[in-house]
Amino acid sequence: MIPVLRRLPLVRAGIALGFLALAAAPGFAQEDKVVATINGKPVTEADIALAVSDLDEQFARLPEEQRRAAALSAIIEIRLMAEEAAAKGIDKDAAFQRRMVFLQQRALHAAVIDNEIAGKITEEEVRARYDQQIAATPPTNEVKARHILVKTKEEAEAIIKRLDAGESFEDIAKEVSTDPGSGANGGDLGWFGPGQMVPEFEQAAFALEVGAHSKEPVQSQFGWHIIKVEDKRQQQPPAFEQVKEQFRSMLLREKYFALVEALRSKAAVDIADPELKKAVEAEQAK
Repeated sequence: MIPVLRRLPLVRAGIALGFLALAAAPGFAQEDKVVATINGKPVTEADIALAVSDLDEQFARLPEEQRRAAALSAIIEIRLMAEEAAAKGIDKDAAFQRRMVFLQQRALHAAVIDNEIAGKITEEEVRARYDQQIAATPPTNEVKARHILVKTKEEAEAIIKRLDAGESFEDIAKEVSTDPGSGANGGDLGWFGPGQMVPEFEQAAFALEVGAHSKEPVQSQFGWHIIKVEDKRQQQPPAFEQVKEQFRSMLLREKYFALVEALRSKAAVDIADPELKKAVEAEQAK
């Protein structure tokens, strides 16, 4: 897999991705067909679509045909409770008013992302970023190997003598290997690249020629290995169609933070609490 150029700070990335998820919601320019009324007030198809999108995590496990019914049930509950809250004057409470202001700001924040960032990322831009990353990624080799795992060096040395005498690597692996994952398959590990095996094993495997087995036992935290390399190849990058959404998300994050930084540079932000100011500055520096 192509490596991501840099990892976003955990907290900032989490907050951003939450907002980006809001921005990724589909538009709601649908026919406002009335599907129900609640105390005389209409519920439209657009209302249901909005509820399905906004409550997506709750509906994700439901079959498609059940989501509209679940969304309408949620709308009924929400509206009835909202009417009850208004009747009791909760909507006039200061804490509620603050929350409403925050929710409006959050919705506007998501709209800016949708209109100014996500909506302007083109397929050509995503493809160009993919091509750039491919060109900047050094080619990586992979090996296809088998191994036999035993508990002691003496056992491993005895197996090497049997291999040198012409016995089948696969047959010996099935007979004596203690690796529960590969032993029954003749020690087959399939293809692997750098970083997928413990360092001692990886170094020995990549040093062997195709068709050769290790002449000295290789020790790791799991025991003693005898390795046979069956093939080598250059690792192929993933196809664009497989990873284009990963690159679209990468561009979205980068453009999001670039816009945030541009807006912060022009804004007058004053944090009165010295300790909080220091903590925020440290967070922004990550």
